Amino acid sequence: MIVPYQSSPVNTYFLYLHTLASVEFTIVRQRDTMYNKCIMWKADIYLVILGIDPGYAILGYGVIEKSGARLCALDYGVIETKAKTPFPERLHRLYDGALGLIERFSPDQTVFEELFFNRNVTTALQVGAGRGVVMLAMQQAALPLYEYTPMQIKMAVTGNGHAEKEQVQHMVRVLLNLAQTPRPDDVADALAVAVCHANTMSPAAEGFRIK
Repeated sequence: MIVPYQSSPVNTYFLYLHTLASVEFTIVRQRDTMYNKCIMWKADIYLVILGIDPGYAILGYGVIEKSGARLCALDYGVIETKAKTPFPERLHRLYDGALGLIERFSPDQTVFEELFFNRNVTTALQVGAGRGVVMLAMQQAALPLYEYTPMQIKMAVTGNGHAEKEQVQHMVRVLLNLAQTPRPDDVADALAVAVCHANTMSPAAEGFRIK
């Protein structure tokens, strides 16, 4: 079922309600005016890349198409879980959400932003658990899995490994020819890691494969 979530002159948001294995989860997809203009001739190098910004309350995703040297955003949004839901159920919902993304987009490769926490151990464990169930869904689909550090992503997208978040978001919008900066930050981060991977040419990319 697709239910209108929010709209504006530039963006349209949709709320996806799915029920898999009797567990409901939510995908909020942001679609801008460029969404239906992603039409390319398939080059020798053609990939659909799914970028993931791990989380358990909000998990950002970005799906891009790489055709030769050209990149195009197919879709982007978040998978959300409700705060008062028991944590094991939230993990189940993330897992089912990941399955939904695989079914919808048939990605060739999945890439994660590497986790980095310097304080809150509890949050780190919870986000790590969320990342794990998404990784499991991707592994079960036999998808190659890759990961990059925040510094590597910033370097690939902006040329500066210490770039501010706003700089990364701006370059994601420019590189993917989007009408405006993707929101929330989780979405921009997921698109950024997908762009980072797309611009890391094989066989160099194999150095970032999760093993």
